[in-house]
Amino acid sequence: MEKEPVSLSDRPIVMVGLMGAGKTSIGRALARRLKIPFVDSDKEIEAAAGCSVVDIFAMYGEEEFRRVEHRVMQRLLDTPPTCKVISTGEGAFITPAVREMVLKRAITVWLRADLDLLVKRTNFRDTRPQLLHTDSKKILAQLIKERYDIYALADITVETKDESLRKTLNKVVDAIRTYTNERKKNGKK
Repeated sequence: MEKEPVSLSDRPIVMVGLMGAGKTSIGRALARRLKIPFVDSDKEIEAAAGCSVVDIFAMYGEEEFRRVEHRVMQRLLDTPPTCKVISTGEGAFITPAVREMVLKRAITVWLRADLDLLVKRTNFRDTRPQLLHTDSKKILAQLIKERYDIYALADITVETKDESLRKTLNKVVDAIRTYTNERKKNGKK
């Protein structure tokens, strides 16, 4: 497997998209490829709160969860090393303050997946608060309708298919390389 230089990006790389799109799997693999740290923002939220995301939603509601998520994302962006991969929860980029912060300070990569793939990847998991005890296909279809226009504001969009992790990872690496080369060519950091 080809090893990419860490200099592919000197900014954090933030993975965004719906649950089941592959943010954590691809984010971990990307960090390994680039030899930089990987951080899962939901795991950081759970550590800060002392309970699971599902429990935070159940006990305090989504609004409080989003406040904690914003603080955790800010800490992750402020804490060295600068160059790292951050996987976000599916609602993080939807929150205007979080979106504004990561668009200014990171490279955002939207992993865009179709409805059938998202349903396939999220079925039989009890870690998705919005999908518990409900019709997951209906909920995911509604989230696509509500959120894909917002995710499209990310710096990079990579279509994910029902393909190998390696193939999707290579698409992400190529897209980041193209994006960073264009920014350098245009005199941006």
